[in-house]
Amino acid sequence: MTTLTYIEASGQRTDVDVPDGWSLMQAAIANGIDGILGECGGSCACATCHCYVDDLLMAALPAPSASELDMLDNVSAERRPNSRLACQIKASPALAGGSLSLPETQE
Repeated sequence: MTTLTYIEASGQRTDVDVPDGWSLMQAAIANGIDGILGECGGSCACATCHCYVDDLLMAALPAPSASELDMLDNVSAERRPNSRLACQIKASPALAGGSLSLPETQE
């Protein structure tokens, strides 16, 4: 398990123990985190799991795939240099202690 902090647009912070190998989108949905819709079920086809990752996650994550970059072009909230899709990030011990912030809107 990897503990990550989800920060909702309201400022609500929730620490979640994410099973290694789960996507951060799956963990958010399973734990009732407000702000991640995951309409496509994690297939990188909708951009409704847009999030902003902190510096720890930015340093630990591989670069986004071409598919993820294409989907990030379609986010409804502001796209930032640290924008990622939570469905494309798999929990691992390297991410422990990281946080991701959720935008005000996914639609």
